[in-house]
Amino acid sequence: MTTHTATPTSTPTSTPATVHTILRADGFSCPSCVAKIEKQIGRLAGVTGVTVFFATARIEIDHDPAVVSTDALIAAVGKAGYTARLAAF
Repeated sequence: MTTHTATPTSTPTSTPATVHTILRADGFSCPSCVAKIEKQIGRLAGVTGVTVFFATARIEIDHDPAVVSTDALIAAVGKAGYTARLAAF
């Protein structure tokens, strides 16, 4: 698992308890990787939305941090077979 020290890029969305977190992933080799990651993260309780951008290896997640932590999001990417870290910006 990748160690991270950056602060997540998080902004409030329509629900006060929901934040928008951006991760960067490594290991993408084809567009089907997108579906694997979206499925794995989407299964987590507290996740209300996930979008993976293949070209930039960017993962944007709307989630309730009281239910699912950033570490759990990164671990879910790992379960899909890829490494992820918090985006610096």
